[in-house]
Amino acid sequence: MRIRIDIPRQTLELFAADGACIRRYAVSSAANGAGEQEGSHRTPRGRHRIRAKIGAGAPLGAAFRGRRLTGEVWTPELAAAHPERDWMLSRLLWLCGEEPGFNRGGNIDSQRRYIYIHGTGDDQPMSVPHSHGCVRMRNRDIIELFDLVEAGTKVEIVDR
Repeated sequence: MRIRIDIPRQTLELFAADGACIRRYAVSSAANGAGEQEGSHRTPRGRHRIRAKIGAGAPLGAAFRGRRLTGEVWTPELAAAHPERDWMLSRLLWLCGEEPGFNRGGNIDSQRRYIYIHGTGDDQPMSVPHSHGCVRMRNRDIIELFDLVEAGTKVEIVDR
């Protein structure tokens, strides 16, 4: 299995070992565009891998902070009460850059930037750049993807 995230198309595709695309999802990458710099709130490009899968068995809409469950489950009312929060929901796939000097090491390191593929609130748009750097998905989609991939799965993020 491998994943390809296409920033211009705002899609995530999952490919089987034989190269066949077996899933395609709408996503939302960074509102600030693509880029690797720490603090830029941009989605990093290039070759990555899934470093860790976080949240197995958590309920649909379960909220995370610092890779830990908060005990909250997202609702429109909860979101309205906390409009400043960047909701990371349901599952997290933590990415690690594979290209030293581009997305790994120093102040361009995807893992140290805490770049995830994660679920988001139903009120957030898909198919348009709107995140703070991570790749957002619908909650049901991230749960399905989470169950299909393993830690170590290759992820390519393209901006062309």
